[in-house]
Amino acid sequence: MHLSVLKKEILEYLDPQPNQNFIDCTINGGGHTSAILEKTRPEGRVLGIEADKEIYRQLKLKTATQEIDFRRLVSVNDNFVNLRDVVEEKKFISVSGILFDLGFSSWHIDQSGRGFSFGKEEFLDMRYSPEKEGITAWEIINKWPKENLKMIFKDYGEERFSGRIAEKITEERKKGKINTTLELVETIKKAVPPRFQKGRIHFATRVFQGLRIEVNDELENLKKVLPQTINLLRPGGKVAVISFHSLEDRIVKHFFKDCFRENKAEILTKKPVTAGEEEIKNNPRSRSAKLRVIKII
Repeated sequence: MHLSVLKKEILEYLDPQPNQNFIDCTINGGGHTSAILEKTRPEGRVLGIEADKEIYRQLKLKTATQEIDFRRLVSVNDNFVNLRDVVEEKKFISVSGILFDLGFSSWHIDQSGRGFSFGKEEFLDMRYSPEKEGITAWEIINKWPKENLKMIFKDYGEERFSGRIAEKITEERKKGKINTTLELVETIKKAVPPRFQKGRIHFATRVFQGLRIEVNDELENLKKVLPQTINLLRPGGKVAVISFHSLEDRIVKHFFKDCFRENKAEILTKKPVTAGEEEIKNNPRSRSAKLRVIKII
């Protein structure tokens, strides 16, 4: 089950009031959205965007069965990089806040079967929208040059053994294709020194992160969408972003600082807001979550 992180903090910073409109750019299972809809009764609406077609389908089923007032939800199956176009198409105006929860869903790991998990045997896909054309993790692992692999693992995964892992992958794929998650994990294991295989973080985590970011163009999409938010908000509107690794957080931090320097926004979170002990206990995934918020001037 996917649990929305920092829900209490999101409500505190966005402070949704009756009849206000909000945009949830990563609606997923609707956890944050449902909480916002409760606060914006009776006429407030939420525009919810979800890139993954299967998660979107599940969300539509929820709207038909849950007691939450989803008649005030405008849901769209699209990538948030197209935010401005979606808003124009839906004529969604007078927006008081825009939310991004950049973490990928627990469903992707537990049920998607697309190779996001290094704990079970799955084909190396890693696309959020497999029905659309796009490169897979399999193509990257089996076809890309060694230097490109090293770049992905180092720059996107922040993997200290990026060169050794890229070298081992290019060696192993000469013997036969690396088709599945566990085959990739075994290849990574051969490249990582034994004393670094027993840490708190699984030794394959950073490589899988780098691949997922590259396959879905996550960082570039974030850079493209953040500037779109400013002109979509009413004065006093807020942008809230929950990130889960330092690369995302750095992009958000720099964008918010630029907005402040250009006198476009006030930074409400001088330091990123993190989960409390109780939330981390109930949802370990929240440990790495960081929330930053700005208010449009």
